[in-house]
Amino acid sequence: MSDGDEIAEVAVFAPARLHFGFLDLQGGLGRRFGSLGLVIDGFGTRLRIARADAPAATGPQAERALQCLERAAFAFGLPANARIEIEQVIPDHVGLGSGTQLGLAVGAALTRLHGRQTATRDIAGAVGRGARSGIGIGAFDLGGFLVDGGLGPATEVAPIVSRLDFPPEWRMLLILDPKRQGLSGAIEKAAFSALPAFPESLSGRLCRILMMQLLPGIAERQFKAVADALGEIQDRTGDYFSPLQNGRYTSPAVSEVLGWLHESGITGIGQSSWGPTGFALFESADQAASVSAVLADRFGARHELEFLVVAGRNSGAEIAEKPALS
Repeated sequence: MSDGDEIAEVAVFAPARLHFGFLDLQGGLGRRFGSLGLVIDGFGTRLRIARADAPAATGPQAERALQCLERAAFAFGLPANARIEIEQVIPDHVGLGSGTQLGLAVGAALTRLHGRQTATRDIAGAVGRGARSGIGIGAFDLGGFLVDGGLGPATEVAPIVSRLDFPPEWRMLLILDPKRQGLSGAIEKAAFSALPAFPESLSGRLCRILMMQLLPGIAERQFKAVADALGEIQDRTGDYFSPLQNGRYTSPAVSEVLGWLHESGITGIGQSSWGPTGFALFESADQAASVSAVLADRFGARHELEFLVVAGRNSGAEIAEKPALS
């Protein structure tokens, strides 16, 4: 009997994440990128994988899952003969980490199916994820509020250098624009190449806010400090990326909502990754729900926007193995 024959099926749930921006694209200290993000409830990729006579996949993003399966099988010297059943996925190219979580879920499921415990960073390399940010890998492994240390000359996957539990009573209100998608793939790579020089002073300011305001604020549950810090980081990085997304935010409709929130005194606002998903931080579920109702009435129908209140998630992916019947 070969390794792993006792496992009949593996089920994986991989949660979504918000990406709050990069810390240093200048690279003067020998590392580039560096990023911060939060794992959230409300969205996730859920799938099952079992042995089969040939590679097969059903459900949303099935073709993409098959590509991940074949890449992982080749990288780890495993047979690609497996059936993937995808129950749900994170929406694609909206700033919630869909590609990374699908790839990690497929790779983790395949290796577990064959009795292997493979490091997530190795799976990420096998399926072609984590080229810049390590937040998606940290989301899969750890959950919580995450900071990665960027890429050095020999770095394959940016290491997670800070991980904190996110206060469970706080909430994120997501602003979703189903009509738009953020940059991805070859277009995203070209966009990074076209960016202007990243000022060293900007990187210094972002890192200072992170280290001396945002992280201690989360650790001590100082809501205003965290909201103000998150908002400033988003403002500064959004302005830097604005030439590539026609403004601070990708979606004009989401931008209008975020502008209204800012005028209403809400500071912890921004866009996840390339968007178009926007977010606003609130101190309680009741506050978030109340504002969500106002926004839905004021902007929802006019701009065809959707609003969703989610909590931070302080745990990573869920993986369950189903043994074969003897």
